[in-house]
Amino acid sequence: MIDRDRSAGYDIRDMREDDAAQVLAIYQAGLDSGDASFEITAPTWQAFDAAKLPLHRHVAVDTTTGQVIGWVAVSAVSGRCVYAGVVEHSVYVDPAHSGRGVGMALLNALIRSTEAEGVWTIQSGVFPENTASLRLHEKAGFRVVGVRHHIGRHHDRWRDVVLLERRSTVTGL
Repeated sequence: MIDRDRSAGYDIRDMREDDAAQVLAIYQAGLDSGDASFEITAPTWQAFDAAKLPLHRHVAVDTTTGQVIGWVAVSAVSGRCVYAGVVEHSVYVDPAHSGRGVGMALLNALIRSTEAEGVWTIQSGVFPENTASLRLHEKAGFRVVGVRHHIGRHHDRWRDVVLLERRSTVTGL
């Protein structure tokens, strides 16, 4: 799958193994911000690859440089068959490319790919301080379903997590 919007300056395509170094560097940049995840170090490619479902991994690639400038991927939330249509996603954009619509384009690609495979719910947890991510998700049709207060410690302080979900309008109805 390749989505092209020449005016945007990037294409969306399926993630490949040769994207690993750039994907993990963008992941680490997000982690270094302190408001992206409880994780502090990006995993190895082997661990990332094992944790993410293969059909729903996409990257945004700058059409001028060929560099990966963002990515989105999902993990299963459970091995139980009743949750087969529910996934948890992560979306990260290179800080140098924020504000270009990359995150929205990646989420739109994810929504299309998951709905094509019968996924009815995409969920995520976002720190409340990550207001840009919360706005992005709201624009993409996600809704807040709750807040987990003081769910974990991160950098020596308790953190809340806003739970978000997007229910498909075409599958799982």
